[in-house]
Amino acid sequence: MKELASAHVLAFAPNWLGDAAMCTPALRALRRRFPAATLSVAGRDAVCRLLEGISWIDRLLPVVPQPGLREMLRFARQVRPLRPDLAVVFPHSFRAALLARLTGARRRLGYLRDGRGLLLTDHIPPHRENGVITPIYMAFEYLALVTPLGCEDDGQGLELAADPQECDAVRRRIPGEGPIVAIAPGAAYGPSKRWPADRFAAVADALAREAGARCVLLWGPGEEDTRAAFLDAVQTTVHECHDGHPAIARMKAAVAVSDLLICNDSGPRHVAIALKKPVVCIMGPTSPRYTDSPWEQGRILRVDVDCGPCQKPVCATDHRCMTRIAPSDVVAAALEHLLPRDQQTPGKI
Repeated sequence: MKELASAHVLAFAPNWLGDAAMCTPALRALRRRFPAATLSVAGRDAVCRLLEGISWIDRLLPVVPQPGLREMLRFARQVRPLRPDLAVVFPHSFRAALLARLTGARRRLGYLRDGRGLLLTDHIPPHRENGVITPIYMAFEYLALVTPLGCEDDGQGLELAADPQECDAVRRRIPGEGPIVAIAPGAAYGPSKRWPADRFAAVADALAREAGARCVLLWGPGEEDTRAAFLDAVQTTVHECHDGHPAIARMKAAVAVSDLLICNDSGPRHVAIALKKPVVCIMGPTSPRYTDSPWEQGRILRVDVDCGPCQKPVCATDHRCMTRIAPSDVVAAALEHLLPRDQQTPGKI
């Protein structure tokens, strides 16, 4: 692929924020493989906001969610003048491969899934064990896709950038002394991934009492009910990093200035991994094989249940995979990072 040395590489990023963060090692591998090429990344607006500030990405191209044919043609007209030589399609969908085809990219690389083989000029099979498609850590799946291009993993893990001005703005909203603990009780995938909001509130109260923690609540669009349930239950003072208008840049900044993030298996978890921040992750119905990262600091709290991991957005039973995780378990895991070892005691609720 030496002919791409000074050409244009177009990468279609995954749709979910966490997946997009896990894609950054593969995107960086593309940059390292083709250092003189223009690297453009296309993705949903929220994904573009997530990737803002990464210096080695030359251009971010927003794509509307689930575009219809009219929106795809409009995007293609925008991109065709850029004359992409190579399109790397990280999402698995037929729509993403069709969109890459419409841009006129001469070569189009993606996984051979969803009946899209005719839309791709280059493809590789998904990971299988005993002939069955099986999950692997998403960052490694994305790296495997670009390996045929001669890309290599540099071993540096996920990468995101937080704006220093946004970080200063968050710090101004969290007065006082003591460790800063970011708490993200939401999860866009569905309610099955959400530990009860009142339990997050109990954890915040305990950490304020036992470690002098200053807690900051993180929430995004569509999570207003979760926010309300948390604030109704919490007793300690909780700060918010914005005035009711959540933004990706502010969320990244809040994670960056925090000493610890407590969250579900959701986007903020992977933002913290990318920003080298420790995480206490409360994990329920999703398979850890998708998200267990060698670069993650902190603790994953998970219980094995007979019905899991079900991968369902809505629990069909009693949500036992989450409700069997007690607030005291989360507090104890958090105190491991917030207090010196000789001051750690089992979390009290």
